[in-house]
Amino acid sequence: MIQNVGNHLRRGLASVFSSRTSRKSASRAGDEGAMAEGEGYRNPTEVQMSQLVLPCHTNQRGELSVGQLLKWIDTMACLSAERHAGCPCVTASMDDIYFEHTISVGQVVNIKAKVNRAFNSSMEVGIQVASEDLCSEKQWNVCKALATFVAHRELSKVKLKQITPRTEEEKTEHSVAAERRRMRLVYADTIKGLLANCAIQEDLDSRDGSFVVPAEKTRVESVELVLPPHANHQGNTFGGQIMAWMENVATIAASRLCRGHPTLKAIEMFHFRGPSQVGDRLVLKAIVNNAFKHSMEVGVCVEAYRQEAETHRRHINSAFMTFVVLDADDQPQMLPWIRPQPGEGERRYREASARKKIRLDRKYIVSCKQAEMPLSVPWDPSNQVYLSYNNVSSLKMLVAKDDWVLSSEISQVRLYTLEEDTFFSFHLEMVVHVDAAQAFLLLSDLRRRPEWDKHYRSVELVQQVDEDDAIYHVISPVLGSDTKPQDFVILASRRKPCDNGDPYVIALRSVTLPTHCETPEYRRAETLCSGFCLWREGDQLTKVSYYNQATPDLLNYVTTNVAGLSSEFYNTFKACERFLLDNRNDLAPSLQTL
Repeated sequence: MIQNVGNHLRRGLASVFSSRTSRKSASRAGDEGAMAEGEGYRNPTEVQMSQLVLPCHTNQRGELSVGQLLKWIDTMACLSAERHAGCPCVTASMDDIYFEHTISVGQVVNIKAKVNRAFNSSMEVGIQVASEDLCSEKQWNVCKALATFVAHRELSKVKLKQITPRTEEEKTEHSVAAERRRMRLVYADTIKGLLANCAIQEDLDSRDGSFVVPAEKTRVESVELVLPPHANHQGNTFGGQIMAWMENVATIAASRLCRGHPTLKAIEMFHFRGPSQVGDRLVLKAIVNNAFKHSMEVGVCVEAYRQEAETHRRHINSAFMTFVVLDADDQPQMLPWIRPQPGEGERRYREASARKKIRLDRKYIVSCKQAEMPLSVPWDPSNQVYLSYNNVSSLKMLVAKDDWVLSSEISQVRLYTLEEDTFFSFHLEMVVHVDAAQAFLLLSDLRRRPEWDKHYRSVELVQQVDEDDAIYHVISPVLGSDTKPQDFVILASRRKPCDNGDPYVIALRSVTLPTHCETPEYRRAETLCSGFCLWREGDQLTKVSYYNQATPDLLNYVTTNVAGLSSEFYNTFKACERFLLDNRNDLAPSLQTL
Protein backbone atom coordinates (compact mmCIF):
# COMPACT_ATOMS: atom_id res chain seq x y z
CA MET A 1 0.00 0.00 0.00
CA ILE A 2 2.97 2.34 0.21
CA GLN A 3 4.63 3.83 -2.84
CA ASN A 4 8.22 2.81 -2.07
CA VAL A 5 10.06 1.34 0.93
CA GLY A 6 13.74 0.51 1.25
CA ASN A 7 16.34 0.07 -1.46
CA HIS A 8 16.70 -3.62 -2.28
CA LEU A 9 17.26 -5.67 -5.40
CA ARG A 10 14.86 -8.28 -6.69
CA ARG A 11 15.92 -11.67 -5.43
CA GLY A 12 14.39 -14.97 -4.52
CA LEU A 13 11.33 -14.40 -6.71
CA ALA A 14 11.35 -17.86 -8.25
CA SER A 15 10.76 -19.60 -4.93
CA VAL A 16 8.16 -17.07 -3.85
CA PHE A 17 6.01 -17.45 -6.93
CA SER A 18 6.41 -21.17 -7.64
CA SER A 19 2.98 -22.35 -6.42
CA ARG A 20 0.07 -20.10 -7.14
CA THR A 21 -3.42 -20.39 -8.54
CA SER A 22 -4.25 -18.50 -11.72
CA ARG A 23 -6.45 -15.49 -11.18
CA LYS A 24 -8.39 -16.32 -14.31
CA SER A 25 -9.46 -19.66 -12.88
CA ALA A 26 -10.36 -18.02 -9.59
CA SER A 27 -12.33 -15.02 -10.70
CA ARG A 28 -13.06 -15.07 -14.42
CA ALA A 29 -15.12 -17.16 -16.77
CA GLY A 30 -12.49 -19.45 -18.23
CA ASP A 31 -14.45 -20.68 -21.22
CA GLU A 32 -14.96 -17.20 -22.65
CA GLY A 33 -11.32 -16.28 -22.10
CA ALA A 34 -10.17 -19.48 -23.76
CA MET A 35 -12.34 -18.81 -26.78
CA ALA A 36 -11.04 -15.24 -26.99
CA GLU A 37 -7.42 -16.33 -26.95
CA GLY A 38 -7.96 -19.34 -29.18
CA GLU A 39 -7.10 -19.51 -32.84
CA GLY A 40 -10.74 -19.42 -33.89
CA TYR A 41 -11.52 -16.04 -32.35
CA ARG A 42 -11.79 -12.90 -34.42
CA ASN A 43 -13.22 -9.58 -33.34
CA PRO A 44 -16.67 -9.30 -34.98
CA THR A 45 -16.05 -5.65 -35.91
CA GLU A 46 -12.64 -6.24 -37.50
CA VAL A 47 -12.18 -5.53 -41.21
CA GLN A 48 -9.02 -5.88 -43.26
CA MET A 49 -7.71 -4.43 -46.51
CA SER A 50 -4.61 -5.27 -48.55
CA GLN A 51 -3.65 -2.95 -51.40
CA LEU A 52 -0.78 -3.25 -53.87
CA VAL A 53 0.80 0.20 -54.28
CA LEU A 54 0.68 1.12 -57.97
CA PRO A 55 2.27 4.13 -59.72
CA CYS A 56 -1.12 5.89 -59.73
CA HIS A 57 -1.09 5.81 -55.90
CA THR A 58 2.33 7.44 -55.48
CA ASN A 59 3.85 10.90 -55.23
CA GLN A 60 6.81 12.36 -57.09
CA ARG A 61 9.25 10.24 -55.03
CA GLY A 62 7.60 6.94 -55.97
CA GLU A 63 6.16 6.54 -52.44
CA LEU A 64 2.54 6.01 -51.50
CA SER A 65 0.78 9.36 -51.25
CA VAL A 66 -0.38 10.06 -47.71
CA GLY A 67 -3.61 11.38 -49.17
CA GLN A 68 -4.30 7.98 -50.77
CA LEU A 69 -3.42 6.25 -47.50
CA LEU A 70 -5.85 8.50 -45.60
CA LYS A 71 -8.61 7.47 -48.03
CA TRP A 72 -7.96 3.79 -47.35
CA ILE A 73 -7.74 4.36 -43.58
CA ASP A 74 -11.04 6.24 -43.51
CA THR A 75 -12.71 3.57 -45.66
CA MET A 76 -11.65 0.74 -43.35
CA ALA A 77 -12.64 2.67 -40.23
CA CYS A 78 -16.08 3.42 -41.69
CA LEU A 79 -16.66 -0.22 -42.66
CA SER A 80 -15.76 -1.38 -39.16
CA ALA A 81 -18.01 1.25 -37.55
CA GLU A 82 -20.95 0.34 -39.78
CA ARG A 83 -20.45 -3.37 -39.16
CA HIS A 84 -20.97 -2.69 -35.46
CA ALA A 85 -23.68 -0.04 -35.77
CA GLY A 86 -25.71 -1.74 -38.47
CA CYS A 87 -26.45 1.64 -40.04
CA PRO A 88 -24.63 4.44 -41.90
CA CYS A 89 -21.79 6.18 -40.03
CA VAL A 90 -19.90 9.41 -40.64
CA THR A 91 -16.38 10.47 -39.65
CA ALA A 92 -16.38 12.87 -36.70
CA SER A 93 -12.62 13.13 -36.06
CA MET A 94 -9.28 11.47 -36.61
CA ASP A 95 -6.71 11.66 -33.81
CA ASP A 96 -3.04 12.55 -34.25
CA ILE A 97 -1.20 10.31 -36.74
CA TYR A 98 2.58 9.81 -36.69
CA PHE A 99 4.04 8.22 -39.83
CA GLU A 100 6.94 5.91 -38.99
CA HIS A 101 7.72 4.51 -42.41
CA THR A 102 7.15 5.36 -46.08
CA ILE A 103 5.69 2.84 -48.53
CA SER A 104 7.20 2.36 -51.98
CA VAL A 105 5.56 1.43 -55.25
CA GLY A 106 5.25 -2.34 -55.58
CA GLN A 107 4.85 -2.89 -51.83
CA VAL A 108 1.64 -3.97 -50.13
CA VAL A 109 -0.33 -1.95 -47.59
CA ASN A 110 -2.15 -4.01 -44.95
CA ILE A 111 -4.81 -2.17 -42.95
CA LYS A 112 -6.84 -3.53 -40.03
CA ALA A 113 -9.65 -1.67 -38.29
CA LYS A 114 -11.89 -2.60 -35.36
CA VAL A 115 -14.21 -0.82 -32.95
CA ASN A 116 -12.50 -0.34 -29.58
CA ARG A 117 -15.54 0.97 -27.74
CA ALA A 118 -19.06 2.20 -28.44
CA PHE A 119 -20.70 5.04 -26.54
CA ASN A 120 -24.27 6.31 -27.03
CA SER A 121 -24.17 7.15 -30.74
CA SER A 122 -20.40 7.43 -31.33
CA MET A 123 -17.63 4.88 -31.32
CA GLU A 124 -13.84 4.80 -31.36
CA VAL A 125 -12.27 2.79 -34.17
CA GLY A 126 -8.63 1.70 -33.97
CA ILE A 127 -6.69 1.35 -37.21
CA GLN A 128 -3.29 -0.29 -37.74
CA VAL A 129 -1.32 0.18 -40.96
CA ALA A 130 1.64 -1.96 -41.98
CA SER A 131 3.60 -2.33 -45.21
CA GLU A 132 4.95 -5.52 -46.72
CA ASP A 133 7.71 -6.13 -49.26
CA LEU A 134 6.66 -9.17 -51.28
CA CYS A 135 10.20 -9.94 -52.46
CA SER A 136 12.04 -9.80 -49.11
CA GLU A 137 8.96 -10.69 -46.98
CA LYS A 138 9.88 -7.83 -44.63
CA GLN A 139 7.12 -5.94 -42.87
CA TRP A 140 7.06 -2.51 -41.23
CA ASN A 141 4.66 -0.67 -38.99
CA VAL A 142 3.59 2.49 -40.80
CA CYS A 143 1.19 4.19 -38.40
CA LYS A 144 -1.68 3.77 -35.99
CA ALA A 145 -4.80 5.87 -36.05
CA LEU A 146 -7.86 6.39 -33.88
CA ALA A 147 -11.04 7.62 -35.52
CA THR A 148 -14.37 8.63 -34.02
CA PHE A 149 -17.49 7.77 -36.01
CA VAL A 150 -21.08 8.76 -35.36
CA ALA A 151 -23.95 6.45 -36.29
CA HIS A 152 -26.75 8.16 -38.20
CA ARG A 153 -30.31 7.16 -39.05
CA GLU A 154 -32.80 9.42 -40.79
CA LEU A 155 -35.95 8.52 -38.87
CA SER A 156 -34.81 7.32 -35.43
CA LYS A 157 -32.22 8.08 -32.79
CA VAL A 158 -29.32 5.65 -32.64
CA LYS A 159 -28.39 3.84 -29.44
CA LEU A 160 -25.35 1.68 -30.07
CA LYS A 161 -24.92 -1.71 -28.47
CA GLN A 162 -21.90 -2.03 -26.20
CA ILE A 163 -18.69 -3.78 -27.19
CA THR A 164 -17.76 -6.88 -25.17
CA PRO A 165 -13.95 -7.09 -25.10
CA ARG A 166 -12.44 -10.57 -24.80
CA THR A 167 -8.68 -10.52 -25.30
CA GLU A 168 -6.29 -8.60 -23.07
CA GLU A 169 -5.62 -6.16 -25.92
CA GLU A 170 -9.33 -5.56 -26.45
CA LYS A 171 -9.93 -5.03 -22.73
CA THR A 172 -7.10 -2.51 -22.58
CA GLU A 173 -8.29 -0.55 -25.62
CA HIS A 174 -11.91 -0.65 -24.40
CA SER A 175 -10.94 0.71 -20.99
CA VAL A 176 -8.56 3.40 -22.22
CA ALA A 177 -11.01 4.52 -24.96
CA ALA A 178 -13.14 6.23 -22.32
CA GLU A 179 -10.15 8.30 -21.22
CA ARG A 180 -9.25 9.18 -24.81
CA ARG A 181 -12.85 10.28 -25.42
CA ARG A 182 -12.66 12.51 -22.37
CA MET A 183 -9.50 14.11 -23.76
CA ARG A 184 -11.14 14.70 -27.17
CA LEU A 185 -14.14 16.40 -25.62
CA VAL A 186 -11.92 18.99 -23.90
CA TYR A 187 -9.49 19.26 -26.83
CA ALA A 188 -10.42 22.78 -27.95
CA ASP A 189 -10.42 24.19 -24.41
CA THR A 190 -7.14 22.43 -23.69
CA ILE A 191 -5.44 24.00 -26.70
CA LYS A 192 -6.69 27.47 -25.73
CA GLY A 193 -5.50 27.06 -22.16
CA LEU A 194 -2.10 25.71 -23.18
CA LEU A 195 -1.53 28.51 -25.69
CA ALA A 196 -2.49 31.11 -23.09
CA ASN A 197 0.04 29.70 -20.62
CA CYS A 198 2.84 28.94 -23.05
CA ALA A 199 5.73 31.42 -23.25
CA ILE A 200 6.83 31.91 -26.87
CA GLN A 201 10.29 33.20 -27.65
CA GLU A 202 10.40 36.40 -29.71
CA ASP A 203 13.16 35.63 -32.21
CA LEU A 204 11.81 37.18 -35.40
CA ASP A 205 14.17 40.15 -35.40
CA SER A 206 17.30 38.13 -34.61
CA ARG A 207 17.11 35.76 -37.58
CA ASP A 208 19.35 35.89 -40.65
CA GLY A 209 17.35 37.82 -43.25
CA SER A 210 19.08 36.06 -46.18
CA PHE A 211 17.58 32.74 -45.09
CA VAL A 212 14.02 33.95 -44.48
CA VAL A 213 10.95 33.27 -46.61
CA PRO A 214 7.81 35.42 -46.24
CA ALA A 215 4.92 33.20 -45.14
CA GLU A 216 2.67 34.68 -47.83
CA LYS A 217 4.84 33.05 -50.50
CA THR A 218 3.71 29.64 -49.20
CA ARG A 219 -0.02 30.39 -49.27
CA VAL A 220 -2.16 27.98 -51.32
CA GLU A 221 -5.87 28.18 -52.16
CA SER A 222 -7.64 25.53 -54.18
CA VAL A 223 -11.31 24.92 -54.99
CA GLU A 224 -12.76 21.44 -55.48
CA LEU A 225 -16.23 20.64 -56.81
CA VAL A 226 -17.71 17.65 -54.96
CA LEU A 227 -18.81 15.16 -57.63
CA PRO A 228 -20.60 11.80 -57.16
CA PRO A 229 -17.28 9.83 -57.15
CA HIS A 230 -16.18 11.94 -54.16
CA ALA A 231 -19.26 11.03 -52.08
CA ASN A 232 -19.93 8.10 -49.81
CA HIS A 233 -22.98 5.85 -49.94
CA GLN A 234 -24.98 8.49 -48.01
CA GLY A 235 -24.36 11.30 -50.50
CA ASN A 236 -22.00 13.18 -48.17
CA THR A 237 -18.44 14.04 -49.20
CA PHE A 238 -16.22 11.12 -48.26
CA GLY A 239 -14.13 12.09 -45.23
CA GLY A 240 -11.05 10.38 -46.62
CA GLN A 241 -11.36 12.44 -49.81
CA ILE A 242 -11.44 15.69 -47.84
CA MET A 243 -8.36 14.61 -45.87
CA ALA A 244 -6.58 13.73 -49.12
CA TRP A 245 -7.36 17.16 -50.62
CA MET A 246 -6.07 18.77 -47.41
CA GLU A 247 -2.83 16.81 -47.60
CA ASN A 248 -2.39 17.91 -51.22
CA VAL A 249 -2.59 21.65 -50.57
CA ALA A 250 -0.47 21.31 -47.42
CA THR A 251 2.26 19.57 -49.44
CA ILE A 252 2.21 22.37 -52.01
CA ALA A 253 2.59 25.00 -49.27
CA ALA A 254 5.47 23.09 -47.69
CA SER A 255 7.16 22.70 -51.09
CA ARG A 256 7.04 26.46 -51.66
CA LEU A 257 9.08 26.96 -48.50
CA CYS A 258 11.69 24.27 -48.97
CA ARG A 259 11.76 24.29 -52.82
CA GLY A 260 11.90 20.52 -52.70
CA HIS A 261 9.80 17.47 -52.01
CA PRO A 262 8.72 17.43 -48.35
CA THR A 263 7.72 14.33 -46.38
CA LEU A 264 4.67 14.40 -44.10
CA LYS A 265 5.62 13.13 -40.63
CA ALA A 266 2.61 13.93 -38.46
CA ILE A 267 -0.96 15.17 -38.61
CA GLU A 268 -2.65 16.86 -35.69
CA MET A 269 -6.27 15.88 -35.13
CA PHE A 270 -8.74 16.20 -38.02
CA HIS A 271 -12.06 17.47 -36.69
CA PHE A 272 -15.09 17.46 -38.98
CA ARG A 273 -17.31 20.36 -37.99
CA GLY A 274 -20.12 19.59 -40.43
CA PRO A 275 -21.00 17.64 -43.58
CA SER A 276 -20.79 18.62 -47.22
CA GLN A 277 -22.65 17.07 -50.13
CA VAL A 278 -22.38 16.44 -53.85
CA GLY A 279 -22.54 19.80 -55.60
CA ASP A 280 -20.74 21.72 -52.84
CA ARG A 281 -17.63 23.74 -53.61
CA LEU A 282 -14.84 23.16 -51.11
CA VAL A 283 -12.24 25.88 -50.66
CA LEU A 284 -8.98 24.47 -49.27
CA LYS A 285 -6.47 26.96 -47.84
CA ALA A 286 -2.96 26.16 -46.62
CA ILE A 287 0.00 28.21 -45.39
CA VAL A 288 3.24 27.47 -43.53
CA ASN A 289 2.63 28.79 -40.03
CA ASN A 290 6.18 28.34 -38.74
CA ALA A 291 9.45 26.70 -39.74
CA PHE A 292 11.74 25.22 -37.13
CA LYS A 293 15.25 23.95 -37.68
CA HIS A 294 14.31 20.68 -39.37
CA SER A 295 10.51 20.73 -39.55
CA MET A 296 7.65 23.02 -40.49
CA GLU A 297 4.00 23.28 -39.52
CA VAL A 298 1.41 23.83 -42.24
CA GLY A 299 -2.10 24.93 -41.29
CA VAL A 300 -4.99 23.79 -43.49
CA CYS A 301 -8.66 24.73 -43.37
CA VAL A 302 -11.64 23.71 -45.50
CA GLU A 303 -14.71 25.85 -46.18
CA ALA A 304 -17.80 24.89 -48.17
CA TYR A 305 -20.40 26.81 -50.11
CA ARG A 306 -23.21 25.71 -52.41
CA GLN A 307 -23.60 28.38 -55.09
CA GLU A 308 -21.13 30.83 -56.54
CA ALA A 309 -23.28 33.78 -55.40
CA GLU A 310 -23.18 32.67 -51.73
CA THR A 311 -21.17 34.91 -49.44
CA HIS A 312 -21.38 32.67 -46.36
CA ARG A 313 -18.96 29.75 -46.22
CA ARG A 314 -19.25 26.85 -43.80
CA HIS A 315 -16.10 25.80 -41.93
CA ILE A 316 -15.88 22.05 -42.60
CA ASN A 317 -12.49 20.95 -41.27
CA SER A 318 -9.06 22.10 -40.17
CA ALA A 319 -5.77 20.42 -39.30
CA PHE A 320 -2.07 21.08 -38.74
CA MET A 321 0.52 19.00 -40.58
CA THR A 322 4.23 18.64 -39.81
CA PHE A 323 6.65 18.17 -42.75
CA VAL A 324 10.37 17.50 -43.03
CA VAL A 325 12.69 17.46 -46.04
CA LEU A 326 14.94 14.40 -46.23
CA ASP A 327 18.33 14.18 -47.93
CA ALA A 328 19.75 11.17 -49.79
CA ASP A 329 20.50 9.48 -46.45
CA ASP A 330 16.95 10.09 -45.17
CA GLN A 331 18.20 12.70 -42.72
CA PRO A 332 16.20 15.92 -42.14
CA GLN A 333 17.60 18.99 -43.89
CA MET A 334 17.80 22.46 -42.41
CA LEU A 335 14.89 24.68 -43.46
CA PRO A 336 14.62 28.42 -44.15
CA TRP A 337 13.00 30.60 -41.51
CA ILE A 338 9.49 31.94 -41.97
CA ARG A 339 8.62 35.62 -41.67
CA PRO A 340 4.92 35.87 -40.83
CA GLN A 341 2.67 38.72 -41.83
CA PRO A 342 1.77 41.15 -39.02
CA GLY A 343 -1.42 40.41 -37.17
CA GLU A 344 -2.96 37.03 -38.05
CA GLY A 345 0.30 35.69 -39.42
CA GLU A 346 2.16 36.45 -36.18
CA ARG A 347 -0.65 34.82 -34.19
CA ARG A 348 -0.38 31.63 -36.26
CA TYR A 349 3.41 31.75 -35.95
CA ARG A 350 3.33 31.87 -32.15
CA GLU A 351 0.58 29.31 -31.88
CA ALA A 352 2.62 26.94 -34.05
CA SER A 353 5.53 27.23 -31.61
CA ALA A 354 3.20 26.44 -28.73
CA ARG A 355 1.64 23.50 -30.60
CA LYS A 356 5.11 22.09 -31.26
CA LYS A 357 5.73 21.89 -27.53
CA ILE A 358 2.26 20.44 -27.00
CA ARG A 359 2.87 17.79 -29.69
CA LEU A 360 6.18 16.80 -28.11
CA ASP A 361 4.57 16.50 -24.69
CA ARG A 362 1.63 14.55 -26.08
CA LYS A 363 3.74 12.19 -28.19
CA TYR A 364 6.16 11.59 -25.30
CA ILE A 365 3.60 11.12 -22.55
CA VAL A 366 0.66 9.54 -24.39
CA SER A 367 2.30 7.53 -27.17
CA CYS A 368 5.37 6.02 -25.55
CA LYS A 369 5.38 2.59 -23.98
CA GLN A 370 5.05 2.26 -20.24
CA ALA A 371 8.57 0.86 -19.95
CA GLU A 372 9.93 4.04 -21.56
CA MET A 373 8.28 6.40 -19.08
CA PRO A 374 10.53 7.88 -16.39
CA LEU A 375 9.27 7.61 -12.84
CA SER A 376 8.66 11.32 -12.44
CA VAL A 377 7.65 13.67 -15.26
CA PRO A 378 7.79 17.46 -14.86
CA TRP A 379 4.37 18.99 -14.34
CA ASP A 380 3.40 22.22 -16.07
CA PRO A 381 0.23 23.64 -17.66
CA SER A 382 1.30 22.57 -21.15
CA ASN A 383 1.26 18.85 -20.37
CA GLN A 384 -1.26 18.50 -17.55
CA VAL A 385 -4.03 17.01 -19.72
CA TYR A 386 -1.70 14.39 -21.16
CA LEU A 387 -0.11 13.49 -17.84
CA SER A 388 -3.57 13.01 -16.40
CA TYR A 389 -4.48 10.84 -19.39
CA ASN A 390 -1.32 8.77 -18.98
CA ASN A 391 -1.92 8.43 -15.25
CA VAL A 392 -5.41 6.97 -15.68
CA SER A 393 -4.73 4.92 -18.82
CA SER A 394 -1.62 3.30 -17.27
CA LEU A 395 -3.68 2.09 -14.33
CA LYS A 396 -6.45 0.84 -16.63
CA MET A 397 -3.92 -1.06 -18.74
CA LEU A 398 -2.50 -2.66 -15.62
CA VAL A 399 -6.00 -3.70 -14.51
CA ALA A 400 -6.79 -5.21 -17.92
CA LYS A 401 -3.86 -7.64 -17.96
CA ASP A 402 -4.81 -11.33 -18.06
CA ASP A 403 -1.87 -12.85 -16.20
CA TRP A 404 -2.67 -11.84 -12.63
CA VAL A 405 -2.05 -14.78 -10.28
CA LEU A 406 -3.74 -15.34 -6.91
CA SER A 407 -1.00 -15.49 -4.30
CA SER A 408 -2.95 -15.65 -1.03
CA GLU A 409 -6.34 -15.04 0.57
CA ILE A 410 -6.91 -14.10 4.21
CA SER A 411 -10.38 -13.30 5.56
CA GLN A 412 -11.69 -12.49 2.05
CA VAL A 413 -8.79 -10.17 1.23
CA ARG A 414 -7.10 -11.48 -1.90
CA LEU A 415 -3.52 -10.73 -2.94
CA TYR A 416 -2.61 -11.11 -6.63
CA THR A 417 0.75 -10.69 -8.32
CA LEU A 418 1.88 -10.11 -11.88
CA GLU A 419 5.41 -10.75 -13.18
CA GLU A 420 6.58 -9.10 -16.39
CA ASP A 421 10.00 -8.64 -17.96
CA THR A 422 10.37 -5.09 -16.70
CA PHE A 423 7.91 -4.80 -13.82
CA PHE A 424 6.52 -6.69 -10.87
CA SER A 425 3.05 -5.66 -9.71
CA PHE A 426 0.65 -6.58 -6.93
CA HIS A 427 -3.08 -6.16 -6.47
CA LEU A 428 -5.24 -6.37 -3.33
CA GLU A 429 -8.98 -6.95 -3.51
CA MET A 430 -11.90 -7.06 -1.06
CA VAL A 431 -15.66 -6.46 -1.00
CA VAL A 432 -16.90 -3.75 1.39
CA HIS A 433 -20.46 -2.93 2.50
CA VAL A 434 -20.19 0.67 1.34
CA ASP A 435 -21.67 2.38 -1.71
CA ALA A 436 -19.13 2.76 -4.55
CA ALA A 437 -19.64 6.53 -4.81
CA GLN A 438 -19.00 6.91 -1.06
CA ALA A 439 -15.82 4.83 -1.25
CA PHE A 440 -14.70 6.87 -4.27
CA LEU A 441 -15.02 10.19 -2.42
CA LEU A 442 -13.31 8.90 0.71
CA LEU A 443 -10.35 7.30 -1.07
CA SER A 444 -9.79 10.01 -3.69
CA ASP A 445 -8.95 12.63 -1.05
CA LEU A 446 -5.36 11.70 -0.19
CA ARG A 447 -5.41 14.04 2.79
CA ARG A 448 -7.46 11.37 4.62
CA ARG A 449 -5.07 8.54 3.77
CA PRO A 450 -3.09 8.84 7.04
CA GLU A 451 -6.30 7.92 8.90
CA TRP A 452 -5.94 4.31 7.75
CA ASP A 453 -2.52 3.92 6.09
CA LYS A 454 0.43 4.12 8.48
CA HIS A 455 2.80 4.56 5.54
CA TYR A 456 1.34 8.05 5.01
CA ARG A 457 2.50 10.24 7.91
CA SER A 458 1.18 13.49 6.42
CA VAL A 459 -0.35 14.69 3.16
CA GLU A 460 -0.42 18.29 1.87
CA LEU A 461 -2.60 19.40 -1.04
CA VAL A 462 -0.15 21.32 -3.23
CA GLN A 463 -2.42 22.15 -6.17
CA GLN A 464 -6.05 21.44 -7.02
CA VAL A 465 -5.56 21.31 -10.79
CA ASP A 466 -9.25 20.83 -11.61
CA GLU A 467 -12.24 18.88 -10.37
CA ASP A 468 -10.62 15.52 -11.16
CA ASP A 469 -6.88 16.09 -10.70
CA ALA A 470 -4.82 17.21 -7.73
CA ILE A 471 -1.15 17.19 -6.72
CA TYR A 472 -0.13 16.16 -3.21
CA HIS A 473 3.08 16.17 -1.21
CA VAL A 474 3.24 12.97 0.86
CA ILE A 475 5.62 12.31 3.74
CA SER A 476 6.18 8.73 4.86
CA PRO A 477 7.64 7.73 8.24
CA VAL A 478 11.06 6.12 8.66
CA LEU A 479 10.65 2.44 7.78
CA GLY A 480 13.00 -0.53 7.85
CA SER A 481 16.66 0.32 7.36
CA ASP A 482 16.01 3.89 6.18
CA THR A 483 17.72 6.64 8.13
CA LYS A 484 15.26 9.40 7.21
CA PRO A 485 11.65 9.69 6.07
CA GLN A 486 10.62 9.45 2.44
CA ASP A 487 8.56 12.01 0.55
CA PHE A 488 6.60 11.88 -2.71
CA VAL A 489 5.03 14.40 -5.05
CA ILE A 490 1.98 12.60 -6.42
CA LEU A 491 -0.55 13.39 -9.13
CA ALA A 492 -3.93 11.93 -8.16
CA SER A 493 -6.40 11.63 -11.07
CA ARG A 494 -9.93 10.44 -10.39
CA ARG A 495 -12.57 9.35 -12.88
CA LYS A 496 -16.24 8.48 -12.48
CA PRO A 497 -17.65 5.58 -14.55
CA CYS A 498 -18.31 6.32 -18.22
CA ASP A 499 -20.83 3.48 -18.65
CA ASN A 500 -22.52 0.84 -16.54
CA GLY A 501 -19.94 -1.74 -15.55
CA ASP A 502 -17.05 0.73 -15.56
CA PRO A 503 -15.20 1.24 -12.27
CA TYR A 504 -14.54 4.41 -10.34
CA VAL A 505 -10.82 5.10 -10.83
CA ILE A 506 -8.26 6.81 -8.59
CA ALA A 507 -4.85 6.80 -10.32
CA LEU A 508 -1.58 7.87 -8.69
CA ARG A 509 1.84 8.60 -10.17
CA SER A 510 4.88 10.72 -9.33
CA VAL A 511 5.50 14.11 -10.88
CA THR A 512 8.12 16.78 -10.27
CA LEU A 513 7.35 20.36 -9.28
CA PRO A 514 9.86 23.23 -9.11
CA THR A 515 8.22 24.35 -5.85
CA HIS A 516 8.82 20.94 -4.20
CA CYS A 517 12.35 19.87 -5.00
CA GLU A 518 14.15 17.13 -3.12
CA THR A 519 15.49 18.29 0.26
CA PRO A 520 18.13 16.86 2.64
CA GLU A 521 15.40 16.27 5.22
CA TYR A 522 13.71 13.54 3.18
CA ARG A 523 14.68 10.85 0.71
CA ARG A 524 12.69 11.44 -2.46
CA ALA A 525 10.74 8.32 -3.50
CA GLU A 526 8.61 7.73 -6.58
CA THR A 527 5.73 5.67 -7.88
CA LEU A 528 5.17 4.83 -11.53
CA CYS A 529 1.63 3.45 -11.49
CA SER A 530 -0.71 2.75 -8.59
CA GLY A 531 -4.24 3.43 -7.46
CA PHE A 532 -7.75 2.14 -6.79
CA CYS A 533 -10.53 0.75 -8.98
CA LEU A 534 -13.95 0.49 -7.38
CA TRP A 535 -16.71 -1.65 -8.89
CA ARG A 536 -20.33 -1.46 -7.75
CA GLU A 537 -21.31 -5.04 -6.86
CA GLY A 538 -24.80 -4.21 -5.61
CA ASP A 539 -26.68 -1.89 -3.31
CA GLN A 540 -24.21 -0.71 -0.63
CA LEU A 541 -21.68 -3.27 -1.87
CA THR A 542 -18.37 -2.35 -3.54
CA LYS A 543 -15.38 -4.35 -4.75
CA VAL A 544 -12.30 -2.33 -3.75
CA SER A 545 -9.13 -3.14 -5.69
CA TYR A 546 -5.74 -1.54 -5.14
CA TYR A 547 -2.95 -1.87 -7.74
CA ASN A 548 0.74 -1.02 -7.56
CA GLN A 549 3.42 -1.42 -10.21
CA ALA A 550 6.37 -1.88 -7.91
CA THR A 551 9.60 0.03 -8.43
CA PRO A 552 12.92 -1.61 -7.37
CA ASP A 553 12.85 0.12 -3.97
CA LEU A 554 9.60 -1.64 -3.14
CA LEU A 555 10.43 -5.20 -4.19
CA ASN A 556 11.83 -6.49 -0.90
CA TYR A 557 8.78 -5.20 0.99
CA VAL A 558 6.40 -6.73 -1.58
CA THR A 559 8.06 -10.15 -1.70
CA THR A 560 8.07 -10.30 2.10
CA ASN A 561 4.30 -9.87 2.11
CA VAL A 562 3.74 -12.21 -0.84
CA ALA A 563 5.78 -14.94 0.84
CA GLY A 564 3.65 -14.64 3.98
CA LEU A 565 6.51 -13.34 6.13
CA SER A 566 4.62 -10.13 6.85
CA SER A 567 0.93 -9.27 7.19
CA GLU A 568 1.25 -5.53 6.57
CA PHE A 569 -0.66 -5.68 3.27
CA TYR A 570 -3.55 -7.45 4.96
CA ASN A 571 -3.56 -5.21 8.04
CA THR A 572 -3.44 -2.01 5.98
CA PHE A 573 -6.23 -3.12 3.67
CA LYS A 574 -8.43 -4.13 6.62
CA ALA A 575 -7.76 -0.69 8.13
CA CYS A 576 -8.96 0.78 4.85
CA GLU A 577 -12.18 -1.26 5.17
CA ARG A 578 -12.78 0.02 8.71
CA PHE A 579 -12.14 3.58 7.55
CA LEU A 580 -14.74 3.25 4.79
CA LEU A 581 -17.33 1.73 7.12
CA ASP A 582 -16.78 4.30 9.86
CA ASN A 583 -17.06 7.29 7.50
CA ARG A 584 -19.65 6.17 4.97
CA ASN A 585 -22.39 8.38 6.45
CA ASP A 586 -20.35 11.61 6.40
CA LEU A 587 -20.66 12.34 2.69
CA ALA A 588 -24.35 12.84 1.93
CA PRO A 589 -23.98 16.40 0.48
CA SER A 590 -20.93 15.44 -1.61
CA LEU A 591 -22.65 12.39 -3.08
CA GLN A 592 -25.23 14.59 -4.76
CA THR A 593 -22.55 15.96 -7.10
CA LEU A 594 -21.49 12.52 -8.38
